[in-house]
Amino acid sequence: MDRSVQGCATLPLWRASDSLNKIAPISSRRRILDALLADGLPYSKKLSGHASCVNTLAVSPNGRWLASAGDDPYVQMWDFNQDELARPSWKFTGPRSNVFTLAFSASGQYLYSGDTCSDIFQYDLSHLASTVANKRAPSNSPSSSHNQHDDCIRAISCHPEQDPIFLSASEDGRIVLHDMRANNRYTQAQATLQQIAPFSCVQYHPTIPQLFATSDTRGVVCLRDVRMAFGPRSQRRNQGTVHKYVTSITMQGLGRMARPETSSLVFDRDGRRLALTMLHHLPTLYSLNDPYPIATFSGRHLPDGSPVPGGERTWSNSCTMKHGSFGGFGLDTDDYFAHGSDDFRAYVWKIPTDAALRERRNVVTHYEWDRFPRPGEIGYAESYVGPRYVPVELSVPHARLAGHNSIVNTALIHPSRPYLLTAGIERFIRLHSPTSVTPSTEPLSPTPQEVRAVPESDRNSRMLLYRAMGIIDDPADDDDEDDAQAIALFDQILRTEGDGDPFDICPFNPHLDSDSSDGEDMRTEDESVEDTMA
Repeated sequence: MDRSVQGCATLPLWRASDSLNKIAPISSRRRILDALLADGLPYSKKLSGHASCVNTLAVSPNGRWLASAGDDPYVQMWDFNQDELARPSWKFTGPRSNVFTLAFSASGQYLYSGDTCSDIFQYDLSHLASTVANKRAPSNSPSSSHNQHDDCIRAISCHPEQDPIFLSASEDGRIVLHDMRANNRYTQAQATLQQIAPFSCVQYHPTIPQLFATSDTRGVVCLRDVRMAFGPRSQRRNQGTVHKYVTSITMQGLGRMARPETSSLVFDRDGRRLALTMLHHLPTLYSLNDPYPIATFSGRHLPDGSPVPGGERTWSNSCTMKHGSFGGFGLDTDDYFAHGSDDFRAYVWKIPTDAALRERRNVVTHYEWDRFPRPGEIGYAESYVGPRYVPVELSVPHARLAGHNSIVNTALIHPSRPYLLTAGIERFIRLHSPTSVTPSTEPLSPTPQEVRAVPESDRNSRMLLYRAMGIIDDPADDDDEDDAQAIALFDQILRTEGDGDPFDICPFNPHLDSDSSDGEDMRTEDESVEDTMA
């Protein structure tokens, strides 16, 4: 079909989806969305503005602004209200090193960035509130900065209701509660949660502000209460932990356990579900109050249900920090989950109801696990002798999205439009859409479907690798728009780490690897002084 004709045919779906989102029953809205996404998201375009890897993306609460940042020293802002989304509308300065996290405040007034130099920058976006942004606004520099960490900032999460409050997580083993109000009642020590293991992520619960979730590099994932985690020592309990999620796994026929490193976590918009990204393991889905997972996401099958052909790479995560997202592609229910992969694709899965997943989850006693082996099956267990919970494997993605030549680290579903935004090792963002015509872009082209294979190491790839590592001088211009060196570097990482086994990399002994070493006795030096003076 001619693209112009196809575009005219698909525009009514956008308009219908927009109007029905507010007035129609959920069944009608879902039928429209099913029609819109029947062929996945086959159209896309590149958004180019960065000079290096793009590590993190965030969309403002009102859906208008996309923020992006990475290995270059800028935070870019893209405006979905433009007639043609072609280039960044704003470029903010501040970071001195790689940025791995961005977060908008509850109303969208502030944007926060966190980098590997332990700096957190706040940007006041109030001058962007007009329909057409004021290009003569006073400054693109940060409105304030915070440095209460001693290592890389892995995550920032903003309070779901209060603009001046946010949490930060760092590899220094601290979660810090930041409160920018003049009447902040906590000292720096009282606003710090300290443990030995590096934290990898923190997220406020989206509808219950006193709750937040944390993950660390040991794979420990907890739901915590702000009122028990921060404040004077007399009111703290168990570092605020009110619920722990079982992330340790065992495999049929192996006789060992592992606890993969959890590199990020994310709630759905209602806070009913929590998804974990684990190194060398599948993304894993939990219901909020259930310690055991209800599903895992894989790429074992193609979207049509047929098995992935032998020898073809599929979903994996072995060597970079990735972030998944829930979304509704224009609806107000998060029925989909998206995630990037080491096979240079992004994946989108449709999620069944929690009740359906629980009904299909298999619970096996330790006795049955040993007596009736199913080789290769993985179960989640707290101990060697406890029951094994085998979650449902959602192995048929709704869509597999190409368009990248290296690892995809971020897959972000737009909160109110049927867009998916992907980014990673390359210096561009790719916007994916179910239709070739959209309200904020010119006609989109079909996404190239060919996916590059990781080549065997040769002289050319080794030279690119050495230049990327700074071992030899690079004769090319620094402004060269070629990602070849970054791609070569991560190709080598995939060749050496791509087949990692979590049972070898992250072994877990429930008798020895106790979480209590980071328990409630951990506190900062300043807090110890406070207690002595009290």
